[in-house]
Amino acid sequence: MSLALVTGGTAGIGAAFARALATEGYDLVLVARDGQRLGEFADELKSRHGVQVTPLVADLTTPDGCALVEQRLADPDRPVDLLVNNAGISLNRALLNSSIGDLERMQALNIQAVLRLTRAALPGMVARRKGDIVNVSSVAGFLTRPGSTYPASKAWVTNFSESTALAVRRHGVRVLALCPGYTRTEFHARAGIDAGKIPGWLWLSADAVVRDGLRDLRRGRYVSVPDWRYKVSVAALRYTPPGLLRWVRGLGRRRAESKA
Repeated sequence: MSLALVTGGTAGIGAAFARALATEGYDLVLVARDGQRLGEFADELKSRHGVQVTPLVADLTTPDGCALVEQRLADPDRPVDLLVNNAGISLNRALLNSSIGDLERMQALNIQAVLRLTRAALPGMVARRKGDIVNVSSVAGFLTRPGSTYPASKAWVTNFSESTALAVRRHGVRVLALCPGYTRTEFHARAGIDAGKIPGWLWLSADAVVRDGLRDLRRGRYVSVPDWRYKVSVAALRYTPPGLLRWVRGLGRRRAESKA
């Protein structure tokens, strides 16, 4: 029986990963801060799919929380076959409007935890010559915005995942950066983002994001951008000269200011 460990595994994309993997017959280790919610979701998955689900309460913004999950990932007696680094937060504020404490908390979860857990999982996977890691990034990581904080953290996740994938592919280990666009989860409400201002046609379902991500992982891809609408946008962002992108953004900003 294969085993997957999913962080942020009780809501949104993390819960969708847990449901999809349980359907495939994976046993699960689910990591989250809310122990009660974690236990209830674990019981639901066990009852519905007949798999083993182990709740692991940990706050990945803290060194102790990361260390607890690292220890589980390094356990040779019950190796983890698939790691999903899904937990993440957004501040919805620019750099100068954010406290250093909030910035460090976001960096700890979005960057440091991804780095530490990936590093903890890799030695065993390399030794076994098999294993998969999905790091949930974002389309936002392809954007450069004035004073950006969340997009900057996700740009790191995508680059880190690609470079790690290149380093470990010869050992039979696959690493994927999953970069969804707007996805209907609790994420935006928690970050204080008004989802009502986002056009309906831009929204994706968490289940569809996970389906596309697992498909691309198993095809050996390094980056997955679910849905053709976002694929087109990302292609334009990645291959358009930076100077031209800055000019277009400046033109849009000047037009908006002229109408104000």
